[in-house]
Amino acid sequence: MKTSKLLFFLLFNFCLCINAQENQKLDSLLSVYNQLSNDTLKVSILGKLFDETITKEVDKARGYAEERLNLSNQLGYKIGKAEAYYDLGDYFKYRGHVDSSRFNYHKALDIFKIEGNLKDEIKLSYALSILEFEEAQYDSALKISLENIEKRKVLGDSAGLAMEYNFIGGLYEYKGEKKKAYEYIFKALSIYDKINQPLRKADALNGLASLEGTMGKYEKSNEYTLQALEIYRAQNDKLYQAVTCNAVGQNYIDLKEYEKAKKYLKKSISLSKEVKNLLLEGGASRNMGRAFLAEKKYAEAIFWLEKAVEIHRETTRPVALIRSLYYLGDAYNSNQQYRLGLETFAECMELARVSANSPGFIFSIHKGRAESLEGLENYKNALAEFKEFKRLSDTVFEQTKVKQIEELRTIYDTEKKEQQIVLQEKEITVLEQEASISNLQKLLMGIGLLLSIIGFYAVRQKLKRNKLEKEKVDAELAFKKKELTTHALHLAKKNEVLEGLKQKAQELKEKEESKNGYQQLIRTINFDLQDDNNWENFSRYFEEVHKDFNSNVKTKFPDVTSNELRLLALLKMNLSSKEIANILNISPEGIKKARYRLRKKLDISTEDSLQDLVLSL
Repeated sequence: MKTSKLLFFLLFNFCLCINAQENQKLDSLLSVYNQLSNDTLKVSILGKLFDETITKEVDKARGYAEERLNLSNQLGYKIGKAEAYYDLGDYFKYRGHVDSSRFNYHKALDIFKIEGNLKDEIKLSYALSILEFEEAQYDSALKISLENIEKRKVLGDSAGLAMEYNFIGGLYEYKGEKKKAYEYIFKALSIYDKINQPLRKADALNGLASLEGTMGKYEKSNEYTLQALEIYRAQNDKLYQAVTCNAVGQNYIDLKEYEKAKKYLKKSISLSKEVKNLLLEGGASRNMGRAFLAEKKYAEAIFWLEKAVEIHRETTRPVALIRSLYYLGDAYNSNQQYRLGLETFAECMELARVSANSPGFIFSIHKGRAESLEGLENYKNALAEFKEFKRLSDTVFEQTKVKQIEELRTIYDTEKKEQQIVLQEKEITVLEQEASISNLQKLLMGIGLLLSIIGFYAVRQKLKRNKLEKEKVDAELAFKKKELTTHALHLAKKNEVLEGLKQKAQELKEKEESKNGYQQLIRTINFDLQDDNNWENFSRYFEEVHKDFNSNVKTKFPDVTSNELRLLALLKMNLSSKEIANILNISPEGIKKARYRLRKKLDISTEDSLQDLVLSL
């Protein structure tokens, strides 16, 4: 007990010392500033005052930047003027005003180019690439950053190179190119391991965490994110504490640990308000709404999502507003406020078409509108919206799969490569068993007592490399399986919705005098239910995951029909009978009969399991 109290006392005093040092630094700068006459040194001190206050008192920071600009104009000091424009660009970025931020960045960049100041030119280009990224202009941001890499190599700027590598990794992640994302982020981390820049290393850890999150590995993502958070706390960087707390909250939402999510999101909102960053406050508020929405606490979800929309209206960041509007529309629908949901999705669609220019936003909005219209019993328009959702989602799905398959072919283009990976996995297992059973002496005996310290180090490095490659293989295979399951469930949901609409149309047909329009609608639905293109797409993805399954079945059971082969493929994925029935567009009773006939054809006794046989193929 005494030890705990002593530890608390020491930590408390350590925190006081850090705060005292920061306050002392700010006080010292203000003291120097007040004693200086109007010269270039005062311009420099104003820049340092801006840096000290931008993440703590953002409006005060703006005052320092504007005073710096005015003083530089008076002195005819061009570099000071450019630095002041750069500071103002940062201020407007933190406030969420993109156009004003871009305007000031370009003013600074023009001056640096004229003055031939390559280092500051790179700094401004990097800031502009971040703006492009935040506006979802990934190709434009990538072009700027790749040009910056060549310039940083000329300067021999290893820290800057690591920063660019980390940023490019994030861009490739958003473009869906996971292999390249991993490659660049690990390049950044390898540099940060050699130089002492904790904040930048934390940024790279956040990049790696984000990549793990997109792969569905939320616990692993949080492992990296929490490491980054500790660094930001140690450095008292409140802005990035807010960013990271928001990221942790999102991970906990995906892990369905909503109380933990809300705890971190509450902290993110508090810190965002403290540094007066509207964009972050709005994003954390949106995620708070998502957490309540997942818990089906619709009133609380609507409160936070309306707050997020209100905040994002104050910024000039359309992508952020679109996302908040989308989740708000979803919350209205979930709360059976379908009219409000439809109105919200209408605004969301208008913004998405003008600003986002991405079917990735638009197809989801069509789905939300279909749900609103169905709730309002406007089934004809609901069907039209759903069909548009299906068309666009299939397009996005196809594009994503093409990218994934290209990446996988690059990595695993030959059987030899796959065999090497299997051998590496076995080597990892052997080495781990030796390490757990024996210590250094056993290891030395196992390799003939001839291994030197240098050789031992080489084995350890090889073990690490093999583990890393194994993790990449597992991640890619898990991603492929997840996408295959998603596509299968998409087929099931499509058929289920269309069947429901068909039944409603049939009921209306029997009540109405004019039946021709409803008959045409039913024929359209029947055509969509029988469409084989979706199954062909599914079969192609299935073969990517379960290679040679169909040929193995045909070899062992040559009498199996194409319909029975479909059923076997869906059983291989371990789907429920209801999901299989929806995909094949037959009744659950029909599934039972099909399974019975299949057991007879495959000569499976009552004691044996059909599922076990399928999984063994």
